[in-house]
Amino acid sequence: MATLRAEVNKDMIDASDALKLDLNTTRERDFQHSVVELAELYGWMIYHTYDSRRSNPGFPDLVMVRDNRVIFAELKTMKGKVTKHQERWLEALAKTQVEVRLWRPSDINDIEEVLR
Repeated sequence: MATLRAEVNKDMIDASDALKLDLNTTRERDFQHSVVELAELYGWMIYHTYDSRRSNPGFPDLVMVRDNRVIFAELKTMKGKVTKHQERWLEALAKTQVEVRLWRPSDINDIEEVLR
């Protein structure tokens, strides 16, 4: 079965116009939604554990895969703090061949560039 997708001129996308984030009041859930929208727009496969209560603590919020790239991204609000468990995961992943990111709403333009 063939899937039809609308073609998007990705060079015309500007995250600052597409994603209006109030840096001081954006909730992590809303920020994550914005990152997921961008990732989907640029053709990334995305995994997120929706209910992490039964998972090992600290695993990054998003895993994104496209072509030969894998990104593990921990998302935080501007005031959000990385836990010790999250630090351990990010440090361990950073020793591998994958990309590891800690992103905040103020990084939205950089995020768009990384995902492009």
